[in-house]
Amino acid sequence: METKKKKMKMMTLDQMKDKDIGKIGTEERDKYEFDLRMEVLGEMIKSVRKERKLTQEQLGELIGVQKSQISKLERSAKNVTIETILKVFNALKANIKFSVQMNDAEFKVA
Repeated sequence: METKKKKMKMMTLDQMKDKDIGKIGTEERDKYEFDLRMEVLGEMIKSVRKERKLTQEQLGELIGVQKSQISKLERSAKNVTIETILKVFNALKANIKFSVQMNDAEFKVA
């Protein structure tokens, strides 16, 4: 009895995203990438807060928000203003650098 071996097609992560979510530039892919970046930002805030040995409540007091807002921010930063994010990193004494790309122009804040 002869068994046939199936060849498994190898795909990169980007190829899988293109196939399952949509190509870069599509609305679905842009939303996915944005949500992912906001989750990473939230995790960064949580990590730095813990490194500074602050509770969510203490960080909230430093920037004038409730503990629950810090908790939401750490889970996902997508529903927060840039002003709040800047206040958080300032309170954490963290240096931040980011860039905004719009069409052919790029703006950097360091």
